[in-house]
Amino acid sequence: MPNSIARSYRNMTSHLNVRPAIIASVAALLAIASPVGAETLKWARSLDVQTLDPHAYNENVTFAFNRQMYEGLVERSDDGKLIGVLATEWRMLPDHSDIWEFKLRRNVTFHDGAPFKADDVVFTIQRAMAPTSNVRTYLNAAVVEEAIAKDDYTVHVKTKGPSPLLPENLTSIFIMNRAWAEKNESAVPQDFKGGKENYAARHENGTGAYRLVSRESDRRTELQAYDKYWGIGQFPLDIDRIIYTPVQSAATRVSALISGEVNFLQDVPPQDITRLEQNENLRVVRGPEIRTVFLGVNVGADKLTSGEAKGNPFADKRVRQAMNMSIDRKAIKSAIMRGESVPLGTIISPIADGYTEELGKFPKLDIDRAKQLIAEAGYPGGFSVTLNCPNDGAVNDERICQAVVAMLAKIGITVHLDVQPSAVVWPLVLNRKTDFYLMTWGSFDSQLIFDNLVHSRGAWAATNYKNPEIDAKIESLRSEADPQKRKATIAEIWKVVQDECRYVPIHAQMLARASLKTIHITPNVGNQIAVKTIKVDK
Repeated sequence: MPNSIARSYRNMTSHLNVRPAIIASVAALLAIASPVGAETLKWARSLDVQTLDPHAYNENVTFAFNRQMYEGLVERSDDGKLIGVLATEWRMLPDHSDIWEFKLRRNVTFHDGAPFKADDVVFTIQRAMAPTSNVRTYLNAAVVEEAIAKDDYTVHVKTKGPSPLLPENLTSIFIMNRAWAEKNESAVPQDFKGGKENYAARHENGTGAYRLVSRESDRRTELQAYDKYWGIGQFPLDIDRIIYTPVQSAATRVSALISGEVNFLQDVPPQDITRLEQNENLRVVRGPEIRTVFLGVNVGADKLTSGEAKGNPFADKRVRQAMNMSIDRKAIKSAIMRGESVPLGTIISPIADGYTEELGKFPKLDIDRAKQLIAEAGYPGGFSVTLNCPNDGAVNDERICQAVVAMLAKIGITVHLDVQPSAVVWPLVLNRKTDFYLMTWGSFDSQLIFDNLVHSRGAWAATNYKNPEIDAKIESLRSEADPQKRKATIAEIWKVVQDECRYVPIHAQMLARASLKTIHITPNVGNQIAVKTIKVDK
């Protein structure tokens, strides 16, 4: 990435080497004694897992936890490379560019003892494409038509025309056992968007290294090592048990780490990184993340539902431009993120495919010009609106929202801040029942961003922006195999997204994780974690 923003991003990634910090390891918070000789990962994070159904909810925190129990055909390594898991080989058939062939791993069993076979992959793909699936966007993006079991360990996935990114899109499709799902009335995904549950929402039967012991929503979830895991001998598997505890308060999470109540904190607040690094009993790892943070506005409504204004101010591009140039990204980086962010003028990360220097540029802070644009749009006296803001969806998200309120006030926009857990905010976005919201997203490829956030039917496209020409271009990417044509189309789409101020970008956030010094946890650009790879000093 030969540009200033990318260089800044790389400079921040120089912290990839682990650094010492502090901790002790007793489970006072968890109030559970570990078996003699067992290594327990007492894992704390700001947000709880939203469901155990692997196809019901497309969200990073939920994926990160569920992948301990479930596995996909492929996944991404810590540095973002595609690696095999339940698939050992994959290829686009030479004589059939619309068919991908996957060779499956043998001698794999689900947690109930059932053997893993090709039919389970076929069932999973069918299930993940169901109307209630929140991950169907990945398969729709690849234009999947059907999956066929050629034999017990070979699957063909047929697409509508060439689909070069199909394996990439399968990283978030976890494999389920057909017999178990059908027996427990979970053959279709939980309707998370509709607020309903099924058996799979609180139970599991994956092929992963860990199996479920107990689940208490918003309090504690416990897993234990699966003694018939196919990867025994291939991975460290030093952790015998996982106790996952959501702790919303950043100060409480850090205190729990320092006191020894937890021994792994996945999301270290930026303001506490230095303090933890200066202690000798903990280690802190830092690195880049693929995730960006941005503001979304409902441009498609006739009028606001949560504010006072004539019509819908957000429908006028000048209002969106004014907002864009009134956000002081550098101040947010300095005062709120303590340097642990990269200010951006786009919603795509500098380490994602499709990012360019031009996309990353953000407008100069210009309050006077922003006021002028607001007046030209017909709102010289300003207007008011509610900002739906999560307090556990991104690093320091509530504080970012508070800063946004103050910044927009300078150009006449009165923002009423409604801060809720992301379990409340994300359904508003999914159901398009918000005028103004803070959002976070992480994708390795522009196409996935387009399919989810830009296409008018995107699952997370709560901006309600409609552009049939752009929709058609996005759809064309799904079967375009020519790299140069793909690159050109991607650039054309991004140009419109930027010109129209579809979103108001803020920054790409950095990662910081802290653990007991004896626990070796690596950074991961997708902010995922494979507990099976963790090494523990004996």
